[in-house]
Amino acid sequence: MATRVFGELAQRAGQPAVLGELLAGVVLGRSLLGVLDPAHPIIAALSELGVLVLLFEIGLHTDLRSLLRVGRAATMVALVGVALPFALGYAVAHLLGLPPLAAIVCGAALTATSIGISARVLSDLGQLDRPEGQVMLGAAVLDDVMGLVILSVVGALAAGDGVSVGGVAMSAGAAIGFLVVALLVGGRIGPALVRVTDRFSSAEATALIALAFALLLAWLAGLARSAPILGAFAAGLVLHQAPQREAVEHRVAELGRFFVPIFFAAVGAAVDVRSVFTVRVAALGCALTVVAVIGKFAAGYAPWWFRGDKKLIGFAMIPRGEVGLIFAQMGLATAALSESLFSAVTLVVMVTTLIGPLLLGQLARRPAAAGAQSGIDELVAGLRPPD
Repeated sequence: MATRVFGELAQRAGQPAVLGELLAGVVLGRSLLGVLDPAHPIIAALSELGVLVLLFEIGLHTDLRSLLRVGRAATMVALVGVALPFALGYAVAHLLGLPPLAAIVCGAALTATSIGISARVLSDLGQLDRPEGQVMLGAAVLDDVMGLVILSVVGALAAGDGVSVGGVAMSAGAAIGFLVVALLVGGRIGPALVRVTDRFSSAEATALIALAFALLLAWLAGLARSAPILGAFAAGLVLHQAPQREAVEHRVAELGRFFVPIFFAAVGAAVDVRSVFTVRVAALGCALTVVAVIGKFAAGYAPWWFRGDKKLIGFAMIPRGEVGLIFAQMGLATAALSESLFSAVTLVVMVTTLIGPLLLGQLARRPAAAGAQSGIDELVAGLRPPD
């Protein structure tokens, strides 16, 4: 109920619903009202289901062929938009005295771009079909893929593999290898399974089989020492071309409207508001926010041959949203981040999620365009499905 109310208020203020859901968790968490414990086994289980559903939806919404259409510009934006924020975030955290693993998590949390939030804002402004919008979309897709691989690497390091070149290479190889195998093998099994199910069952049953396929790949990713969300994301990617994709996305989004806000609220509840006002956390949060904005904005200017509005691309890459929260939550769950450091990273995610749409709105004001809404629009941007 709280996420629904706060999400509605955020939308009325012109912000994505995810920001309101985060704030609902902060208010309900132990630092304020103390009625929501993110470590409670039931809340933790529901939250984990929520993040798996969310990443499955993002995968369903992602067309890998779009990367070929936008070409070199999107690739350059994505590479710079991952490498530069990571390097700057790590450097800032290291200079402020954080240990290597915590500094790596801080840098990694700055690498992803919220494809759901940025795509929805550009769509509302009538900019998504322009070359700049396509470059942003392709770069955000690559950001998600590289960010999830980085997440798997960081998760393996946090599990005790150690911070070394060999450990990073092995973890990255395992994550990339799993993703390649999942796309090749799952690309044959998943769509065929959905087609067979669709002949004999209802649309609801088809969506449940697709979700079960996503949970299976998430489980296999865990066995392969990769992040389970990488498996859920891969399942969405391989089912994107299935004819039943839109029906599956809509049905899974109906389930996600219950589970996904629990994830965001649990993340918000883990934030210690009191620690944000300490000198160390405030300094880290402000410094990371500055480099987070600079790194992504600079990435928009990386493809020097592109003649479009690079400022628009840079602003669109700023929001971290749901993927940045996943990084922060992983760092807390693996003890790579303390509660105070987690609060600082979450503060960065919340601020970038807030200012990204504001900057885009100032740069390209257009009346909201009506259009088809997908599952990720409903779960991340908080838009209602059409009547």
